[in-house]
Amino acid sequence: MARLEMYRDRLKHNYKQLQKLFTKNKINWAVTTKVLCGNKMFLQEVLDLQPKQICESRVSNLKAIKSLDPEIETIYIKPPSRNAIASVVKYADISLNTELSNIKLLAKEARKQKRVHKIIIMIEMGDLREGVMGNDVIQFYEKTFKLKGIKVIGIGTNLNCLFGVMPSHDKLVQLGLYRQIIELKFKRKLPIISGGSTVTIPLIYRKQLPQSVNHFRVGEALFFGADLFDKKTLPGFFPNVFQLFSEIIELYEKPIVPLGELDEDPRGETHEVNPEDYGKKSYRAILDIGTLDVNPEYLTPEDPDLEIVKASSDMLVVELKKGKQNYVLGSIVRFDIKYMGVLSLMNSRYIEKKVI
Repeated sequence: MARLEMYRDRLKHNYKQLQKLFTKNKINWAVTTKVLCGNKMFLQEVLDLQPKQICESRVSNLKAIKSLDPEIETIYIKPPSRNAIASVVKYADISLNTELSNIKLLAKEARKQKRVHKIIIMIEMGDLREGVMGNDVIQFYEKTFKLKGIKVIGIGTNLNCLFGVMPSHDKLVQLGLYRQIIELKFKRKLPIISGGSTVTIPLIYRKQLPQSVNHFRVGEALFFGADLFDKKTLPGFFPNVFQLFSEIIELYEKPIVPLGELDEDPRGETHEVNPEDYGKKSYRAILDIGTLDVNPEYLTPEDPDLEIVKASSDMLVVELKKGKQNYVLGSIVRFDIKYMGVLSLMNSRYIEKKVI
């Protein structure tokens, strides 16, 4: 059985790096754990780091977090659906919101549960995912401030999650200006500007982050050390808190070119043959994972002499470019994994999960 391993020491190291960076720049931050898909073993590893806040996009994951640590402050990081309102109020201390009618429902439910539910209102800054349009911000806040059971604690934005719009100094200055306008007009303080995520971290290193941005929601930098500007690893971070291990279940020398008439494969794709490959052979291994578990595009063999050929639903074929070497039937192949790959593997019940 293939397994996904989390390295505790690497996770702890990356957390300390982030804590040091944010403390130096007087920024509060929350750990985003949605990539863990509610796995309690891995969530406990994060909670053992003693973060101040945890962000999640699934109510069931928030429930799992609260069962492990009822005192941790939780943030629901997408606009809530109407049928989830009661659970959001129960398991999230804070939620990010963009729809006035849903905020009214949150306020009503908060009063019912005898709680005050805190919200951050998200502003559209160009990536066209969630966010109130700029022209509507003042009117939106005016109506929200009047609701009982709700406490508006900040303003926020989200970038690079849909169309890849990158954060910039100018965009985040504009976010700060929205807060100034709101505070001046309504004589109400908004202590939080949640304008940061992993993609925004390079602006800190470049001294381009406005001082008004004082809150980050970070997952990818913690688990992958990702610098999304330069497509590299942030300085001093581990890129591989997670690794995938898969067993060789077949190992033969086979022709490189498929034999027979070619048509569409089960995914509707057609394989193109390189005429220069006719007559050539290579050693190929079949591994015990497939597209049901993870898209091969998100995997990189740790051994540079291995190359991913193709995958079916339950098996992955790799080519041994320098021959069998030390590989035999039953050998374990190790992979580094991108964010979306870990997300898929965490969601697969066929993959063993383990903390190292």
